[in-house]
Amino acid sequence: MASDSVHPVLEELDREECLRLIAPGGIGRIAFEDGEGPTMVPVNYAVDGESVVFRTSLEGRLNRSLLTAVPGGQVRTAFEVDAFEDGTHEGWSVLVRGGARPLEGEERERAVRVDPWPGGEREAWFCLTAREVSGRRLRRT
Repeated sequence: MASDSVHPVLEELDREECLRLIAPGGIGRIAFEDGEGPTMVPVNYAVDGESVVFRTSLEGRLNRSLLTAVPGGQVRTAFEVDAFEDGTHEGWSVLVRGGARPLEGEERERAVRVDPWPGGEREAWFCLTAREVSGRRLRRT
């Protein structure tokens, strides 16, 4: 039987702590509208200040959905990263909402490095600028 002194606590995380947690980069999920409804796919990412940089294939649904005909335009997206420990039932989750836009030319050359895990070309680079950042942590006390 679990001790009464050990109980789960769910705490809201501030923007600074959320950005610190996702700063190492890795794998997250990007949510977007693909014309058939809300969709979410995993991507490798890196953090640059308060922006998330990720790459995808030129032919993929993610690239087609995030391109805009308006120069400098952004597409509303959400990005989520989490980490959980099954054994302790502890972890955290961070949600970043904002506008994603393609990176081109010199801007792409200056962007933080993102190394995609999948094989093949990942020549479409995007930057999601954080408008909202929120998160929660579940811990035991």
